[in-house]
Amino acid sequence: MSKRWNLLFVALALAGCGMAAHADDDYGLDDIFSNGHVDGDLRLYNFNRLYDSKTTPNASAFSLGALINAQTGTFFGGFSIGGSFVTVNSLGTHSNEVAKIDTTLAGPNNSIGAFSQAYLQYKNDMFLFRGGYQYLTDDPWMGNNDSRIIPSSYNALLAQVTPITGWNIFALREYSWKSRTSYGMFPDNLYYPSKYDGDSMYGNNGSLPLDSRSAPGTWEAGTTYMQGGLSAQLRYYDFLNFARTFYTVDSYVVNTGSGFNPVLGVQYLLQNDGADNRFTETDTALFGTHGDRVKSQAIGGDLGVVIPNGRFDIFYNKLAHEDGAVGGGALISPYTTNYGTDPLFTTSMIRGLVEAGPGRAWKGKFTYDLFDKKLELTAAYAKYFTDYRGNSHDLYFDVIYHLDGYLRGLTLRDRWELSNGGADNLNPSNKTFVYNRVMIDYKF
Repeated sequence: MSKRWNLLFVALALAGCGMAAHADDDYGLDDIFSNGHVDGDLRLYNFNRLYDSKTTPNASAFSLGALINAQTGTFFGGFSIGGSFVTVNSLGTHSNEVAKIDTTLAGPNNSIGAFSQAYLQYKNDMFLFRGGYQYLTDDPWMGNNDSRIIPSSYNALLAQVTPITGWNIFALREYSWKSRTSYGMFPDNLYYPSKYDGDSMYGNNGSLPLDSRSAPGTWEAGTTYMQGGLSAQLRYYDFLNFARTFYTVDSYVVNTGSGFNPVLGVQYLLQNDGADNRFTETDTALFGTHGDRVKSQAIGGDLGVVIPNGRFDIFYNKLAHEDGAVGGGALISPYTTNYGTDPLFTTSMIRGLVEAGPGRAWKGKFTYDLFDKKLELTAAYAKYFTDYRGNSHDLYFDVIYHLDGYLRGLTLRDRWELSNGGADNLNPSNKTFVYNRVMIDYKF
């Protein structure tokens, strides 16, 4: 039996035991269903990729999806069982030419159906354990990547202690994952090619050869703290056979009492790995550059101000060039690369320094809320100066409207970004690339 199914079977077996038990005993089994809950999302997304290139056709995709989550009430003093099922259908709207389909939305096929969560959880006031298929919602480098119709999920064991309110200490072991377009869990990541081991993974980096050895998963440990205006986190990742990563990000909002509160943030990342990493053992280059080891270092800063109903920030990142390293110092991010969902301050909707390689970037971002936060507006501009992919800039707008009354839970969103410039086909033919994402979401 493959490892990726073990935890699912455990969870299902426990669910069966719970249903078979007497409902009014002293162990809380009568609460399994009476205190359980079901929620979810209905999503309708329409994406369009518009290129100025004469050799790359425009691409689009439409998908209708449902994400259904269920969790039992607690039993045996804190145990519960949860699961999520996702289903997506393009309703026959895909082009007959794969090159004209935006496969990042839901792949090239007409439909996807999969279990994205199936876990056993124990939780009390101070301790949390969760094992099985799960979303890692707050993890910056292994998150949900929820900018498409289906989030990413992971087959993992998570243990967390909360000594005081706002302070968490945690450890995690991840074995496999389900990408945003996959039908199940696979021992790979975004550096593997589409269809590796039968995986239907799209929107990936795909640099590794098809005969690469599988990914053993990830160890992670860290701590987070939030209190007042202070937010801090310290994390260590061992992306096995890819990169060992130390990451911290910290910010402080100074409450002046005037409604105009300064923000200061810092970010630091350090990576290394020896010659046993998958890139070196397969002689795989990133940004056209081979290496005998993984080594990268990134710094970042944020100067901003929170104003009534809004916020303005100026961000900066630098990813150092490293001679002899894979990608000349490329930042190895197995679960966000090419997704554009990493936590670097200057990452834009389309990409950031993870995708563009060593160099530096700055970004200005302004957000403002209107009508009691029903309308959210964002505008941003980012400039990238990179060693291998040249200089480019991105202009971004985001409009979100939350309906209320009988339509409470319904959100309309339009994200639009223009990327221009670059080298080595950063954008097709190094011409302008416009990406428009219309997203309608109903939470119930």
